[in-house]
Amino acid sequence: MKRREFVKKAAIGGIAAGSLAAPAIATAKNTYNWKMVTTWPKNFPVLGTGANELAALIDEMSGGRIKIKVYGAGELVPAFEVFDAVSRGTAQIGHGAAYYWKGKIEEAQFFSTVPFGMNSEEMNSWLYFGGGMELWEQTYEPFGVLPAAAGNTMVQMAGWFNKQINSVEDLKGLKMRIPGLGGEVLRRAGGTPVNLPGGELFTSLKTGAIDATEWVGPYNDLAFGLYKAAKYYYYPGWHEPGTTLEALINKEAFNTLDADLQSIVLNACKVVNQNMSCEFTAKNKAALDTLVNKHKVDVRKLPDDVLAKLKVLSNEVVLELAGKNEAAKKIYASYDSFRKQVTAWDNISERVYFNIR
Repeated sequence: MKRREFVKKAAIGGIAAGSLAAPAIATAKNTYNWKMVTTWPKNFPVLGTGANELAALIDEMSGGRIKIKVYGAGELVPAFEVFDAVSRGTAQIGHGAAYYWKGKIEEAQFFSTVPFGMNSEEMNSWLYFGGGMELWEQTYEPFGVLPAAAGNTMVQMAGWFNKQINSVEDLKGLKMRIPGLGGEVLRRAGGTPVNLPGGELFTSLKTGAIDATEWVGPYNDLAFGLYKAAKYYYYPGWHEPGTTLEALINKEAFNTLDADLQSIVLNACKVVNQNMSCEFTAKNKAALDTLVNKHKVDVRKLPDDVLAKLKVLSNEVVLELAGKNEAAKKIYASYDSFRKQVTAWDNISERVYFNIR
């Protein structure tokens, strides 16, 4: 009898132990269904597909524990409401660029691009090893958003124009789609900056609602068919020498993830950040050849005096932004110090090598 009673109690104890262990096992296998909202047209080459790649990579690296449905601009929220959507938890993750939120956080523009500023490699170096990432996180902290670099456009083209730019005078009265700090520089040169999402550029340029537009570079511009709406294609992209694109992650959603999943999300962003730069480098020249040889696009360099004037105005705009508040001052001090450091090295490395190659 005692033996039977012992076996019975042992069996009950085993069941109880198993029931206690079950939740721990289930927790380790929790799955998450996230929404990603983007500022890009759905599946648009490199930018939109970069967002798709980020979602797919997180799914793959997590073994399916994080599933992400990607929404293009306007599908769930308008392009310029992505930051707010992530901040309030409508979506757990977003993909865009920091200069789109300048009306909300003006100093955030330093984390996208600065006219005549650092290129993609220099920006990544500042973010990852120069203290930029910590400053970026502090900037978005009040909004419950965690930022991560998730793409870069490299040096862009100056844009598409329906009239020739032969002097600074030709910028006066020019209605041009150009976001961020570059837009303010154009304003001071006498132009009128217009902020439009990518999906509206072709129609606006074709109908004359704007006189000019910048977008990215040959590969993306070819995909949008901008050569059908404007004749002159100018370089260099003084306004966007290396634009960092960002993943916006809802902090509350991120904090619910296990540590390994948090690491997967952040490292997937780093992979996409690198891949996008490589894809643009690989595809821009072939696209430019198509624009020139097949579509007879007139490619021109902006005159030196125009670039010189834009540089003077850019310095004014950037310094004014740096003086707006203590946060902007701190970010710019870090950015400028790092820029001077890498420029000194580039002057005896990259710059010299390119000149002799």
